Amino acid sequence: MGAIHSTAIVDAAAELDPTVEIGPYAVIGAGVRIDAGTTVGAHCVIEGPTFIGRDNRIFAHSSLGAAPQDMKYRGEPTSLQIGDRNTIREFCTFNRGTAQDVGVTRVGSDNWVMAYVHIAHDVQVGNRTVLANNATLAGHVHIGDWVIIGGLTGVHQFTHVGAHAMTGFQSHVSQDVPPYMMVAGHPLAVHGFNIEGLRRRGFSRERIAQIKQMHRLLYRDGLTLDQAKAAITALKGSVADDPQADADVQLLLDFLAASTRGIAR
Repeated sequence: MGAIHSTAIVDAAAELDPTVEIGPYAVIGAGVRIDAGTTVGAHCVIEGPTFIGRDNRIFAHSSLGAAPQDMKYRGEPTSLQIGDRNTIREFCTFNRGTAQDVGVTRVGSDNWVMAYVHIAHDVQVGNRTVLANNATLAGHVHIGDWVIIGGLTGVHQFTHVGAHAMTGFQSHVSQDVPPYMMVAGHPLAVHGFNIEGLRRRGFSRERIAQIKQMHRLLYRDGLTLDQAKAAITALKGSVADDPQADADVQLLLDFLAASTRGIAR
């Protein structure tokens, strides 16, 4: 069974599963819904509308669901949505969305969010990501599944980081980062692909070899972006022993087609 500390303030209009635990001096506002098994640490402030799923661990002093830090915001009804089994460490700040975008800031499930991470308005974070200490995601950023954002990294507004990509410590991410790639620095540069992460996730040797080839076509062979896209498209069907390999190719092609800020190259 959950427990609400005697010093916590929980608005009567908040919806908490009976198993939710609320720590000392936490404040839970109206329009907040928290599902089973989630724990909220001391001095956290959660404002609504915010919807938090099951079995999340929210550590002390985090601020979730506050109004967006956007001067255009005029109090429109927007929200924050957080999935299941996330770890959210101390002093994190997640803001609600804005009317200028989808109106919802979303954080998926099974994410590991370290201390002092900021997730701004309308950010979309996938599943199983790692956001290291002091990572800062500006408004409208999209982060794909399995992404690792290095500590003290800033991601510019409207930038997309593709699935399985990784940014190094203190990187300045102002262009889209394609899936699988490893980037670092200021100015941002690509330093290979995330081979160790792919191995840990069970990618076959054949899939990894094909991703290595896609990296070479995109970054090492001196091709234009259009030439690289055509060469990557031609890889489809080349790994007959692993049908997931074609999905890897399509993931990269779809990302390149949707990029609006240009890719880190």
